[in-house]
Amino acid sequence: MKRILFIAFSLLVAVTTVSAQRYAIIDTKYILDKMPEYKDADKNLATTSDTWQKEIDEKQAQLNQMYRNYDAEQYMLSEELKKKREDQLFNLEKEIRDLQKKRFGYEGDLFKERQRLVKPVQDKVYNAIQKMAVNRGYDFVLDKSEGITVIFADPKLDKSDDVLKELGIRS
Repeated sequence: MKRILFIAFSLLVAVTTVSAQRYAIIDTKYILDKMPEYKDADKNLATTSDTWQKEIDEKQAQLNQMYRNYDAEQYMLSEELKKKREDQLFNLEKEIRDLQKKRFGYEGDLFKERQRLVKPVQDKVYNAIQKMAVNRGYDFVLDKSEGITVIFADPKLDKSDDVLKELGIRS
């Protein structure tokens, strides 16, 4: 009998605790898209990325031309010249791979540039969300933009516009 009372009491406490929690749903992608400084940072990243990609593409075109020339001339070259050309081709291939890794690889230049340009904006949004959550007494704030999938969310729970107001941005 004591065990049944304990289980019933535990369930009552659990239900009361769960129903007392307050939560909000936001969309950080929506918020970031409304922020001019994020748009500027994203535009700068795209421009920088395009510039670096063109640099790599030019080197790749140069390598392709060198390969075509080598294929056409290899039968007329001495072994020493063949070896020299093959070394040049190999070195240029390596240079291109190293440049791709340096620019676009894990923790490469693009990653560092993104950290420099976008992270301050993301931190600003995070701080506004945290301030709003504390001021309004939310226990949970869920982000429906990318990582967490929300199958259904009541639109009145979406507080993205409130975060924009906190940042001083009109929606």
